[in-house]
Amino acid sequence: MFTKPAAAPKSWLAFELNILRRLKFGTAILPFTAQPHLGVYLKRWNVRVLANDPALAGWTKAVAAIENNSEKLSEGDVNLVLEDAYVPGYRLQNPALRNWFNETDAWWFDNVRRNIERLASPVARAIALNIGMSVGDYAASFTEETLELRQPLSNAYRRIWSVMPAPVNNGQNNSCQNKPADEFIRENFADLMFLRLPTAHNQPQRNRLGAKAWREEWLRGGAEFWNDLERAGAGKLGTLTETKSQYLRLIEETLLAAKNISVWAIAHVEDGFVSGQDIAETVGRIRRVDTIYTKDFSELSGAKAVIITA
Repeated sequence: MFTKPAAAPKSWLAFELNILRRLKFGTAILPFTAQPHLGVYLKRWNVRVLANDPALAGWTKAVAAIENNSEKLSEGDVNLVLEDAYVPGYRLQNPALRNWFNETDAWWFDNVRRNIERLASPVARAIALNIGMSVGDYAASFTEETLELRQPLSNAYRRIWSVMPAPVNNGQNNSCQNKPADEFIRENFADLMFLRLPTAHNQPQRNRLGAKAWREEWLRGGAEFWNDLERAGAGKLGTLTETKSQYLRLIEETLLAAKNISVWAIAHVEDGFVSGQDIAETVGRIRRVDTIYTKDFSELSGAKAVIITA
């Protein structure tokens, strides 16, 4: 039986960092990086970070915050992004936006997405896209009853840009990729692998992402890619899983790809489907388990966090 993944309290990051402080490493790979917060903190420790996420949204966020050491958007960049943002054209380049937004907002996102491609560097584009995703989440947070309180999206974009934290420069050549996790692991070497296990699920990716699926459709320029994306990821950790044994087998295959990495830290959320002991036994078939750390967040989210080092 699959359960809905619990919302992770922010204190889970503190738990992860507390464990990682006990390990020795100068480089780290993160095969699943839906959010860049951990990678940014590791940069503050002068660790070289190699991050990856199979979703384009996660990869974009990682480029903006992890790969980026010093770049910021200038006011001129923001003016370019927002140029004629509300001016409708003959036809939406990305008609899938109408599945998520009203017509006016859809034109805004369509025009902004096109304008972002005019920015000079890939990192600048990633920063601009990251802000755009935050604006989309802002727009989706209002109901019919609260809509009158919403600011114009261009104003929201400028406000979010104005409070963006400065990039962390660790003097390292950090890099981010958008690949299946196993492929990323095989192609990169580091002292440490921090593997945040994706929640087991038995739904197509679009359904699993739910309200966040709009991000992928906005970034990719449409909704026609979902079937190809599902086929490309079939049989890999993070995609549709039918049984507990299948999920554990996919974890084992991922760990086998990481045998050349000296230290593993594997983070798991116990949700009633797979236990920390199940994960530990899977790890133990490949490498001796060092320590199992647990943190009970049941009062906050009904879940328990587990980190296994090996």
